[in-house]
Amino acid sequence: MLGVFAEFETNLRRERQMEGIAAAKQRGVYTGRKPRIDPEEVRRLHLDERLSPSAIAKRLGITRSSVYRFLPSIEVTE
Repeated sequence: MLGVFAEFETNLRRERQMEGIAAAKQRGVYTGRKPRIDPEEVRRLHLDERLSPSAIAKRLGITRSSVYRFLPSIEVTE
């Protein structure tokens, strides 16, 4: 029985939190994290300088998986 009450309380808390986040977004307060990776720079390094994803990651100080996230969009625009 206590588990049911705990779950109910968790659901209420989650609802209130989501309402607060939605209200903050409407006010323009909750904007999220600023992007750290410039997709244009990844594109330039890949297409113009012909660098590998590992070399791009080292140069920009990001992970290789982050570079791979941008590569499909780069391949389509070639």
